Amino acid sequence: MDLTQHHGLGNVFLISFLDEVPTDALIRARFLCDPDTGIGADGLIFGTPSTGSSGLQKKFTLFNRDGSLAEISGNGLRCFGQALVRASGIPDLAIMVDTDAGRREVIVNGGPEDSTVSAIVNMGAANPGPQLTEVPTVLDEIECTRFMTIDIGNPHLVVEVEDLEKIDLDLVGRRLHDLFLPDGCNVHIVTITDSDILQMRSWERGVGITKACGTGACSAAYAAHIWGETGEKVQVQMSGGVATVTIGSSLMLTGPSTYMGSFRSLDGKGFEIG
Repeated sequence: MDLTQHHGLGNVFLISFLDEVPTDALIRARFLCDPDTGIGADGLIFGTPSTGSSGLQKKFTLFNRDGSLAEISGNGLRCFGQALVRASGIPDLAIMVDTDAGRREVIVNGGPEDSTVSAIVNMGAANPGPQLTEVPTVLDEIECTRFMTIDIGNPHLVVEVEDLEKIDLDLVGRRLHDLFLPDGCNVHIVTITDSDILQMRSWERGVGITKACGTGACSAAYAAHIWGETGEKVQVQMSGGVATVTIGSSLMLTGPSTYMGSFRSLDGKGFEIG
């Protein structure tokens, strides 16, 4: 199984194009994404032929580091677009990609030899997320200003706080995620610093704390816009870098994807570089 490794603002993915998703994909994800036993990544993505399509159109299937299946990923789709450009040799690619959350358009500005490209993903419309029947104690403990749940193909909880760095996100993220079991929820704490800028830290299902989250950036920007704090174009600052979200009938996510290397998985017996 040939793999390429990419990151979108520090959100790292391993990507492989195959005829079908392996039956042991969960086990492969746990092994390959673990930095101690494997290569290291936040998720393992498989690109397989879309049903009834021809040419480059692919189905995107993402397994998180813990082996759980994710519906969609904004950073993952940007990296997927770069991997398609490298695999096809076609620069400046625009393609529809099927995900478990529906079909999404990915536009890549760059060529197969570029180590870093810019990519835009049409993430679709924002919808109400899973409901909290009452304000949980943990939100009072972290002095939450306000919060919103949002669904853009996967569930998110956006929590506004005064100081991001005072929050023990590993603890808080797990506690808030567990309120939404069995499905769980991605958790993002945000501070709005200007009419077009917000800062965000993320705790993601199946991974934990990540350097960036594309769907989370979209959710946070949308929440800030609905609260009347930002305009239609928002810079979301994360520890891994900055993504731009444009808010309209659909949420447009723009940011870089960087190629990190190529590997070959040896069917459970390890992997080799190149």
